[in-house]
Amino acid sequence: MARKIQALRGMNDILPGQSSVWQYLENVVADVAKSYGYQQIRFPIVENTDLFKRGVGEATDIVEKEMYTFEDRNGESLTLRPEGTASCVRAADQAGLLFNQVQRLWYTGPMFRYERPQKGRYRQFYQIGLECFGMSSADIDAELIVLLARLWKKLGLLDHVELQLNTIGESSEREAYKAALVEYLTGFKDQLDEDSQRRLSTNPMRILDSKDVNTQAILDKAPSLEEFIGEESRAHFDRLQSLLTANGVSFVINRRLVRGLDYYSKTVFEWVTTHLGAQATVCGGGRYDGLVELLGGKPTPAVGFAMGIERLVLLLETLDLIPDEAKPSVDLFIVSFGEDAEVRSFVLAEEIRSHTNDLVVMRHCGGGNFKNQMKKANNSGARFTVILGQDEVDQGICQIKDMQTGEQETCSFDSVVAYVNTKF
Repeated sequence: MARKIQALRGMNDILPGQSSVWQYLENVVADVAKSYGYQQIRFPIVENTDLFKRGVGEATDIVEKEMYTFEDRNGESLTLRPEGTASCVRAADQAGLLFNQVQRLWYTGPMFRYERPQKGRYRQFYQIGLECFGMSSADIDAELIVLLARLWKKLGLLDHVELQLNTIGESSEREAYKAALVEYLTGFKDQLDEDSQRRLSTNPMRILDSKDVNTQAILDKAPSLEEFIGEESRAHFDRLQSLLTANGVSFVINRRLVRGLDYYSKTVFEWVTTHLGAQATVCGGGRYDGLVELLGGKPTPAVGFAMGIERLVLLLETLDLIPDEAKPSVDLFIVSFGEDAEVRSFVLAEEIRSHTNDLVVMRHCGGGNFKNQMKKANNSGARFTVILGQDEVDQGICQIKDMQTGEQETCSFDSVVAYVNTKF
């Protein structure tokens, strides 16, 4: 017997029992995004490696340790996309959609990062992202966050997530802060955790994200980013807070929130939960006004966010918030006995599908005796079963059984559709 080939570590199959929940989540997001004027964009999973080196930042963990990068047959360095924002910018700018225009775009699809697989974090994972281009004011930042609050409410998650906000200012303000932070932390270098020691010379602001207790204790007396934020950045942040408050969106200020990517500026935010252990962040984003120019486009203000589908599905499952309509179901099962009945059941199934409201109609195929077919109908979870045999075909009728009560009614072929419509 040939050896079975297994899925790669950290790259998981989404099986039929799970995919319906994914579809439910994706449909809710799509509906909310559409209600705010966002249009879907799709772009390749493979990009030129330089797109991510320049866009995400060469000193980030993603570029340094996590990207799936390879050379194609022409010797060109390609990378499986580790996130969606840089690709979205590339695609929109290449199509001439950005300069002096406002664009509201959303996307979904797989991303790839080589890291230790764990619950809620995989090497192939799926994200949904929204990006808005062409507006620099705080009201679009606020609108994105309010959109998310509406999404959480629709999903039943609003009471189970917390919004954390910060401002990291303009590039010049961050550079001044980085210099002060490095000067302070250099005196404690030997006491920092290993990742923070490395980041001290490459990406010092990421040290603020360290989960190491000793490092966090050292940071308690470090210079604060807030001290370096200029008047314009501060006014932007104040305006954002007032708009969120006016819309009833609660939040907490987290002065150590910086996000993990180089392209952020001014507003950064995360929605976190206490229900998933270490994987607390379910959505994150912020403003990235310099990214389009960094990638070769003309200066364009932008703001956006991304959320992990696996983590959100896990949260919905953990909190038992998956509605019945998001679970696999069959509304009507059709069984038939004899060649004429099989043909008539085929036609009847298509008539029902054509004249009812998106019912799930499953017809048994392949023959079999009455007992086995009814067993399959029962196992399907169908609400009703339509039964056809030669006698029913001769009389132009069928039997319809209520699988919950066991009651059975006789219905003519001409009235089946009307009957079914009264039941759903």
